[in-house]
Amino acid sequence: MLNEERILLMTKMASYESGEGKKNMRIGKYFRSDYIAIQVLKSVVCATISFGLVFALFIVYDFEKFMQDLYAMDLIAFARKVLIYYIVTVVVYGAACYGICSYRYSKAKKSLKCYYQNLKKLHSLYSEQ
Repeated sequence: MLNEERILLMTKMASYESGEGKKNMRIGKYFRSDYIAIQVLKSVVCATISFGLVFALFIVYDFEKFMQDLYAMDLIAFARKVLIYYIVTVVVYGAACYGICSYRYSKAKKSLKCYYQNLKKLHSLYSEQ
């Protein structure tokens, strides 16, 4: 005999597994600190590449003026200024990534907790028979 409650629960769980659950299960495999560290490390690498590209575009945009001013400018002060901009960019981007990943991890864990409670409930419904 078909149990309507079991069918509804299994349908709900299958829908979760095929949609949002895929991403949440990948996140749930990690400890919180490991997941956040990996994501922040990826974001720092991406921020470094992005900063390098933007800096290269900035130099190439007015390359003639840059080359004329190159001998007149203090290169150490210029390098220090660029390094400060780089550090600020990476720190701000890393901090934003940390906040976003912390939120995603906690949201995924809550969702997985509900999913596992539904699994237990489904198991108990099968045990009752």
